[in-house]
Amino acid sequence: MAAEHAPGHSHSPSAPGQDEQSHSHRGSLLDDPERMPIPSALVPHHVAIIMDGNGRWAAQRGLDRLHGHQQGTSNIRRITHTAGRLGIKYLTLWAFSTENWSRPEAEVQGILRILANAIVTETEELHRQGARLWHIGELDALEPELRQSVRDAIALTEHNTALTLTLAFNYGGRREILHAVRRMVLDEVPADEITEESFRQRLYAPSLPDADLIIRTSGEFRMSNFLLWQGAYAEFYFSPKFWPDFGPDDLVEAVVDYSRRERRFGALTAAGLKQ
Repeated sequence: MAAEHAPGHSHSPSAPGQDEQSHSHRGSLLDDPERMPIPSALVPHHVAIIMDGNGRWAAQRGLDRLHGHQQGTSNIRRITHTAGRLGIKYLTLWAFSTENWSRPEAEVQGILRILANAIVTETEELHRQGARLWHIGELDALEPELRQSVRDAIALTEHNTALTLTLAFNYGGRREILHAVRRMVLDEVPADEITEESFRQRLYAPSLPDADLIIRTSGEFRMSNFLLWQGAYAEFYFSPKFWPDFGPDDLVEAVVDYSRRERRFGALTAAGLKQ
């Protein structure tokens, strides 16, 4: 874990309108190579985002929490587009956790409606951009109509290769690990054949690579049960901004920060070996 690599800025989440104004005045980092010094070899292959702070974003503006979730869902399109432009090949977004069911019923149903509508309305645009949609989580526990919408979107985009967008929906990291263990028991895997690879093959999406960079918005410093297996050696970046305010330049800044780190995967660096 690399919590000590949190971004240097630690200001509080911005006031309404502040981010939009600052972005419009300074222009996009994507359009200014001198402000975005990221060699393609240093761009993370798999970026995962804990999209946190929708409700607090709405409360800060005196709005209903569902308005925050709607705004947060709308932000997915521009962040996905930016990820594609950066050359990120896998983008995983945590949309709804297994723990979220404990929230008030009205909020839960509202979130599900917003996400269901987004899947229907955004799939064609994702397909046009060459993005492939995946899902991790317990799909069978969702309502039939939503379940079918997700499956239809996955089927439509399955041959696309520009970027793989994985929605972690009704997802929990511990639940995923239990899912894999149960499958190994059902498959009667002998003890001497239990390996990291055989275990990975029984996760929700075996082809999903380990996360290189995990971003969490809203200023919280927790994993919150997200990608516990795939995030074992991920770098972490914590943004103080609520998810609806986390824009393209913020993603670029997170990737730039990542590109300046030296990943060790538990080993010493060459410099460390000399000490």
